[in-house]
Formats: sequence, C-alpha cells, structure tokens
Amino acid sequence: MSDEQKHEVWRRWRDGQSLSEIGRALGKVPGSIHGVVAANGGFVPAARTRSAGVLSLAEREEISRGLAAGDSFRAIAGRLGRAPSTVSREVGRHGGRERYRAARADEGAWSNARRPKSCLLQQSPALRDTVAGKLKEDWSPRQIAGWLARAFAPEDGMYVSQKLLFFRA
Repeated sequence: MSDEQKHEVWRRWRDGQSLSEIGRALGKVPGSIHGVVAANGGFVPAARTRSAGVLSLAEREEISRGLAAGDSFRAIAGRLGRAPSTVSREVGRHGGRERYRAARADEGAWSNARRPKSCLLQQSPALRDTVAGKLKEDWSPRQIAGWLARAFAPEDGMYVSQKLLFFRA
C-alpha cells in the first residue's frame, strides 16, 4: 500500500469508518486495511519529521552547486554555517564529489532515518552465530568483542561492541 493510501486509511479511520468501509473506498480487502491499522495498535502514527540538526534539501542543493563549481568542503560549509566535516561526510556517504546529487542524497537520508532499525546481530547471521557460540562457552562480552577485533579484518563485518553484547546477553 502506498504512503498516500495509508494516509487515507488513517484519515478515514479517524473519521470513524469501519475497516470494510475503508477497504471499499480504497479498493482493498478489509484484511489489508486491518494490517495497516493493527500495526500501530489502532493509533494514528505520528508524522515523520526531520531533526533540527540534519541537513535540509536546500542545504544539500547548496552542497551540490558548490561541488559543481569546484568549491572546497570548507567553502561550502562556511556558506551553510556547518562544519566542514559535515559536508565531507555527506558527500562521501552519497557518491563522492563526482556523483553527488542533492535529491538522491536527501531521499536516501530520509529513508535511512527510518526506525526501528534492525540490530547488528540480526543483520549478520555469521556474526550472530559466532557470538551465540562464544556466549554458550561462557565468554564475557568483553572477551567476545576483543576476540572478534583480533580474529577478523574490519571489512569482514565481524565486529561488535561489548556494550551491545552486554545488553543482548
């Protein structure tokens, strides 16, 4: 279901329409409407908003124009009133000097900000199985984190903080 359709579901739900009525209006079966409503316990989800500290689309467009003009990160950052490291990370995260596009970067940042995020151990079955095996052997979180750092290269993705393990154990 598209975001617009979900918005319409919630608008109609707030107005007191039944799942069947909403389904008929949108050309959907009531079960699919129920899935949207039940996912939030029947409460209308809060609208997504940007944090005040994140780059806006206008700032990303200024970065893009600055890159096209050949300006340095420091010069672009000065115009934006941001730290040069912020501009550098933004450009590096979204394709580099040659491939940076403001609209694509903004869309990607907005998408990456979605919550909840899956945890590191959920994303990597190999890491999860390795950590679970060490925990079964009664290793401490500190021992596991240290062993992973020594046994694997950073690019292998086999890294975890002992603090993460402490809360998961």
